[in-house]
Amino acid sequence: MLGSGATPAPTEEKKGSASPMTNRQALRSASPEAPAPAPVSAAAPGRAAATDSGILLQPVYTGAPDGRDTSLPGEPPYTRGAYRTMYRGRGWTVRQLAGYGTADDTNRRLRLLLAEGAAAVNTVFDYPTNRGYDSDDPLAAADAGQGGVAIDSVDDMHRLYAGIDLDEVSVSLVLSHPIAAGTVLAMYLVAAEERGHRTEGLRGTLQNDFMMETAVLTAPHVLPPSASFRLGVDVVEYCAQHLPHWYPVSFAGYNYREAGADAILEVALVVANAVATIEEMRRRGHGVDSFAHRLSSFFTAGNDLFEEVAKFRAARRVYHREVDSRFRPARPASARLKFHVQTSGSRLTAQQPLNNITRSTVHALAAVLGGAQSLHVSAYDEAVSIPSESAALTALRTQQILFAESGVSRTADPLAGSYLVEHLTDAVGARIAAVLAEIDGLGGLLPAVESGWVHRRLTDTAYRDSLDVESGRRQVVGVNCHVSEPHRPVAPFTAPRAARSQGERLARLRAARDEAAVRRRLAELADRARSRTNTMPALVKAVAARCTLGECTQVLRDVFGNWQQPLG
Repeated sequence: MLGSGATPAPTEEKKGSASPMTNRQALRSASPEAPAPAPVSAAAPGRAAATDSGILLQPVYTGAPDGRDTSLPGEPPYTRGAYRTMYRGRGWTVRQLAGYGTADDTNRRLRLLLAEGAAAVNTVFDYPTNRGYDSDDPLAAADAGQGGVAIDSVDDMHRLYAGIDLDEVSVSLVLSHPIAAGTVLAMYLVAAEERGHRTEGLRGTLQNDFMMETAVLTAPHVLPPSASFRLGVDVVEYCAQHLPHWYPVSFAGYNYREAGADAILEVALVVANAVATIEEMRRRGHGVDSFAHRLSSFFTAGNDLFEEVAKFRAARRVYHREVDSRFRPARPASARLKFHVQTSGSRLTAQQPLNNITRSTVHALAAVLGGAQSLHVSAYDEAVSIPSESAALTALRTQQILFAESGVSRTADPLAGSYLVEHLTDAVGARIAAVLAEIDGLGGLLPAVESGWVHRRLTDTAYRDSLDVESGRRQVVGVNCHVSEPHRPVAPFTAPRAARSQGERLARLRAARDEAAVRRRLAELADRARSRTNTMPALVKAVAARCTLGECTQVLRDVFGNWQQPLG
């Protein structure tokens, strides 16, 4: 599912499609009949064992590392957890992802998940919505409602959350490209207000990560990184002033990882993105303590259980050190990393897909042992399609079993003191710091994106990962080892085509609205974009006048122009 990082069904690339399969996706969906290389054990005699990120491992660890962090959970640098009691005080938020077809289709799935025990909703949007195209745009029609829900107007937003109490339920809008994220957030706010909710009381998260548009998932028309970053920070600024309970950005480490990053680069890019955002907000005149506590992050959890646990612990430590040393916040929460985890989509396989239940359980265990604030468990059929209802409920039950039956919630940071985990936490943290120093040497994250450095790092690591599987250096059960079981693919869930019904709704909307008001509001948006004043107030007024998503984003394309990613 686009934006969440969950993987869409492998399909032939269509005209207008903006997301051909990555190396990882292509490998995962390869024919199971193809001859597999002979597997090589990571711990084979004569071969040094290493984590998935290449950290060499000793055969046994017999002592704690020098200078060991002795802080407690809830204490800086938060290595052992963001809060003192962790899950004994409050369990992680069960936030399962859903989105397909029309708003009515997705509303049924959201209400089912809430009825079955989900504590919040995590809504993923289709490719056109993420990239800022209306469903009836010729570039978008083939993908409308595929891989996420199609949203074109405020009226769609009303249908999407019908019957869901937005005063009580936290809503995550899994929408990554800033060219569209601000508009969709504006639609959510207008719909909520029209339903009688006070917008300042709304709770939720917007993904809103400029690197998703410029370095991870590109589109037929890509804004320059500086423009995309500016629009993303506009949302952060607006939320700091008007939405005190909203997280305006979730730095999308998950998607960096799905695009090729290893655990080290994933965290380094998240921290660098946070640093760049804080710097820009301070340049605009906002003190760090007025907004930094509402910045959040979004990580993956992969196969390497102990490295993933160490990654989450190291991420909190590095984030605190970087924010505290660079910006000297007075509020402890301003330098405390809070994050959502989605179990890896790229590590799921189309071959022997029921094995993915076990994989996702291991991933979820790593997230919980590492102290995630909220969690989505990917469904076993996500390597071939968006989740079926049965697979989605199985993923939900995985979370519930972990919390109710496994005992992992009974104590904070249960792996603290493990010689292996403590050594790995230090090693991962040191490597993250080295990558951050490299990004600083390039002038910061924005220049690193503009120069193509980020994209090169992502593609290089993705390529090495694919070679490891093809050569057998990394074993994948059912793909390059233990392949004797006949291939029994699960029936893919087929999302209903949304282009026709969305097109009909758009036609009715355009016929009924005040066209003079639409033109006036779009002109105001263009003026704000050109003048470098915050675009969010104009977006709120535009969508309230029933301007569509595509109309708003076209204004931004016209103002900011197109960007070609550097090659080589």
